[in-house]
Amino acid sequence: MRLGSRGWTTAYVWAVQCHIHAYGTRLTSVHRIFTTAFSSVYPHYVTKAERKGRTKAEVDEIIQWLTGFDQSALDRYLQAETTFDEFFAAANLNPNATLITGVVCGIRVESVEDPLMKKIRLLDKLIDELAKGKKMDKIMRQ
Repeated sequence: MRLGSRGWTTAYVWAVQCHIHAYGTRLTSVHRIFTTAFSSVYPHYVTKAERKGRTKAEVDEIIQWLTGFDQSALDRYLQAETTFDEFFAAANLNPNATLITGVVCGIRVESVEDPLMKKIRLLDKLIDELAKGKKMDKIMRQ
């Protein structure tokens, strides 16, 4: 895994440690990002976009498109310090999210098996596309 020039969001997600807990003969992996407050990562999404000349409003629009939340719901989740797990559990993923493909930190988003990690990676991919200057209608697969 290479870190550095890929951007902080992909690096952050990939740098997450995997804790494995044994429950009888079954192993369950819990990624630290799942229990991280969405509000602690959100400012970094905004900063990444703003560094590339994009706006907070565009970041919010992308998040709302992906999750189905309106602005007031997004603000409530941010203020409540909701975890990524809780945030995406409450979301109604956009049906066009299945059209999001590509590579984030060397991994194809469409091949991520864990459903929650896949949603996090999809959001990461959308923020990367925004920061790379892609048009909003293309980012939102319209």
